[in-house]
Amino acid sequence: MASCSERTPEAWRRALTRFVQVIPHTRGLGLEVLAVSAERTLMRLPWHDDLLGDTSRELVHGGVLTMLLDTVCGSAVLRSLPAPEVCPTLDLRVDHYRPAVAGLALYAEAGAVRVTASVVFTEGVLWQEAGRPVARGIGNFMRLGPRNTPPGFAEALFAVEGEEERGHA
Repeated sequence: MASCSERTPEAWRRALTRFVQVIPHTRGLGLEVLAVSAERTLMRLPWHDDLLGDTSRELVHGGVLTMLLDTVCGSAVLRSLPAPEVCPTLDLRVDHYRPAVAGLALYAEAGAVRVTASVVFTEGVLWQEAGRPVARGIGNFMRLGPRNTPPGFAEALFAVEGEEERGHA
């Protein structure tokens, strides 16, 4: 199995797409992984009416923003490690800059800021219009290590049509 750094950006995009498709609410909401690089992960949440929290003012529910930041930051964690391992959210802070409004997709981008033996520190941002951030997230994720990661976790992420990928896009 190839290490994380040996994987192509496209292999990572497919792997993180598989990751968000396993989570029922991100699959149901249609979360898309647009791009993955060594530094950043970019996702898009298409607009639909289920995202509204305030129907009279047509504003997106704050829980949707929190979920999106948690997911994009958690995905960035996987990309930042030498090998994929389970890393639950330890702490997530969300700073809301402006309301997210009805009718526009939400974009989320995140990256790891620091990786230690026990914690991965991340930062993410959400927007609907370029240059106008809706919210910022600071997420910390606890590393559980190989011993507490289910056998076959990396292989399941990178499986291609039921076969194990060998580091090729």
